[in-house]
Parts: sequence; structure tokens; C-alpha cells
Amino acid sequence: MITIALAKGRLLKTALNRLKNAGVEISAPANRALLVADSTNQFQAIFIKDQDVPLYVEYGIADVGICGKDNIWENGADVYELLDLNFGTCKMVVAGKQSVEAYKAAQFLKVGTKYPKIATEFFMINAVPIELIKLTGSVELGAVLGLSDVIVDIVKTGQTLAENNLHILEEIAPISARLIVNRASFALKREVIESLSRRLKNASHH
Repeated sequence: MITIALAKGRLLKTALNRLKNAGVEISAPANRALLVADSTNQFQAIFIKDQDVPLYVEYGIADVGICGKDNIWENGADVYELLDLNFGTCKMVVAGKQSVEAYKAAQFLKVGTKYPKIATEFFMINAVPIELIKLTGSVELGAVLGLSDVIVDIVKTGQTLAENNLHILEEIAPISARLIVNRASFALKREVIESLSRRLKNASHH
């Protein structure tokens, strides 16, 4: 039996469709069920928060998982990233009110974000000292109200930024849904996992 950790939220519907096209039919839990098996009983899914998926996979509670690259990166989880599933695509960016010139010239920045690890690493590489403000709610609000000079967040269309008079100052990296695998599971159940990965890859072209 292979356990798949699936992220509740924006990626779930597409992930279930992609699995279905790959021959794994799992329906979203009707009630508060946490574990749902597919019709063949070869796979079962657990439905958890996107940011928890890499941890469940790293600790072997799940053999594989489907979640956003942003959360794999932020968690620094020790997992194999087997496949870019090419959905849920967006970008990790630095955004704010100021001009790009002012941003580039800044000697110090207050950074609001849900992604402290990604933000810290990025500004460290660029050698800009920052004060990190970890936000959990609407990150844009931090920059609008002046709590932070800039924000580091994922952006899909940029509409929310525009509505708040913010704009992208710098792109950090592209983000999309990935298939990740527990290292021990990959050694023990390699055939099944590689076959699933192949079918998911093919399913993306339908």
C-alpha cells in the first residue's frame, strides 16, 4: 500500500484529477475522514495542509506527496523531488510600493512574509540586511500599511498586488506543484513509485 499526502486547498482538485488520469481514483473526503483508499486498495491518501505535506513525507507517514514547491523549499524537508507536475504555477517574488531603483538602493529592508526561510536565504545571498516580520494572514496588508518595506510571497496573476498598489520588484523563483518521495520508501517501493511518477507525467499531457 502506498500512502499519498495531498495538500488541501488550491492544489487538491487538480491533484485528484491528475491522479485519476494516472489510474489512481481517490475522491476527496466527504466527511472528516483523513485516510481514503482508492478502488484498488493499492493507494491511500491523507489530506493535510500544504505546508505539512513535506514533513509527513520526510518522516515516512506518507510515501509520496503532492504539494507546492514553495512549501518544500520553506520546510527544507529531506525528500526526493521526483517530478514537476506543472500545475499550480506561480512565482515567488519580492513586492512593494517603492520604485525598483529605491528597492535596489536600499541598505536595509523590513520584510513581511509567510516564508521566513526563503526570504532570509534570498536577501542573504544578495547581502541585504533585513528585519524579518513573519505574517500568517494577508501579507500584502503588511506592505500597504507600512509594517514592512517589502513582502516576499507567491503571486499568480498579480491582481491582488495591483489592487493594493503594490508591484513586483524582483522575481525569486518559479513555483509549481511537485511530486515528492520519502527516501526510504523510494528504496523499498521504487517500482510502484516510479510507475506512478511515469503515469502522472503522461497524465499531464492529456
